[in-house]
Amino acid sequence: MASFIIEGGHKLHGEIHPQGAKNEVLQIICATLLTPEEVTIHNIPDILDVNNLIQLIRQIGVTVNKVGVSSYSFKAETVDLEYLSSEDFLKKCSSLRGSVMLIGPLVARFGKAVISKPGGDKIGRRRLDTHLVGIQKLGAEFAYNDEDGMCELTADKLKGCYMLLDEASVTGTANILMAAALAQGTTTIYNAACEPYLQQLCKMLNRMGAKISGIASNLLTIEGVETLGGTEHTVLPDMIEVGSFIGMAAMTGSEITIKNVSYENLGIIPESFKRLGIKIEQRGDDIFVPAQETYEIDTFIDGSIMTISDAPWPGLTPDLLSVLLVVATQAKGNVLIHQKMFESRLFFVDKLIDMGAQIILCDPHRAVVNGHNKKLQLRGGNMTSPDIRAGIALLIAAMSAKGISRIHNIEQIDRGYQDIEGRLNALGARITRL
Repeated sequence: MASFIIEGGHKLHGEIHPQGAKNEVLQIICATLLTPEEVTIHNIPDILDVNNLIQLIRQIGVTVNKVGVSSYSFKAETVDLEYLSSEDFLKKCSSLRGSVMLIGPLVARFGKAVISKPGGDKIGRRRLDTHLVGIQKLGAEFAYNDEDGMCELTADKLKGCYMLLDEASVTGTANILMAAALAQGTTTIYNAACEPYLQQLCKMLNRMGAKISGIASNLLTIEGVETLGGTEHTVLPDMIEVGSFIGMAAMTGSEITIKNVSYENLGIIPESFKRLGIKIEQRGDDIFVPAQETYEIDTFIDGSIMTISDAPWPGLTPDLLSVLLVVATQAKGNVLIHQKMFESRLFFVDKLIDMGAQIILCDPHRAVVNGHNKKLQLRGGNMTSPDIRAGIALLIAAMSAKGISRIHNIEQIDRGYQDIEGRLNALGARITRL
């Protein structure tokens, strides 16, 4: 288990480029299974979850070649269906949540998909019902082995239908969408997720020959086609990294420029940081964060305490609530952070309380933060990263703290952030990997 040693209190300065979006690229890589032709993907981040998925589809039988610094080509002419039932495949699926999005493409093109309960962050229950029920509605037969948690779906040919999703699941929508692209007839998905990353998937599939309309809305219509062809695709910058860098600048009182952020795809993220009093300037497609000694949390029009909560797009992504919470600890004023979509994701706040933050954890979903107004600096601590987003929030806290901090289990951070210590040290941070 690796650790970070962080010497806090150092200001950052300079420019930083966000990596390719993790949540998009996991969908896009799975979509390469829908065609026997070559698909080239650019701006792929060099992170653990993505690298594990690339290795997994290699073992399925996909030909993968690295054709540039962050570019890969994928050619899924054949797939080893027997390997899908192997203990090795199921074990790897169980440690990688993104593997669940292999189901749709495999069933649609090869008539069979096997998967075990996927892993990922330990942030409460994360149901697969939306995925499995949606693909069943397209005509797949479903079998579940309770002893080993293995799910198997089979279908001679999927058939389009109307469905109303019980939740606007991003990965669930992506899975059903990919399956429907090769189904017979028309599929209508209502209450579909419409995040920019899902829009990217739809646009890529259309370039491959799919017929998807309603992109960017919660009502998608897919006219099934017989086959899909190859294409070239560039992944968006990661909006979670962009938000993380804004939070780092605010907490450390630093001046940084975040380059090429695809501002029009950030949605409510910049405004959410502005609600905490953080100044943000859009300069073309860059974000400039000036150095601020203090920042003050806004209130609602009637003067009541500010509440920041997550919601399906175009609401605030739940992946940034951990960052917003830690940034609020040094603001002037109070804020209620309401994590609606996942339980247990706020349990890392006890580490921040140990560092001197004033936070009341009301329940698994809500925390009230009483900001220090930077009059009381956080102190260094010894902590363990429970998931990707809590990990980066703890790193931000440690960078602003007085003294030395140690963060264990940083493999969780590596799952979502590429060479994070190298990129931040280039801006003036003091982070050492052990």
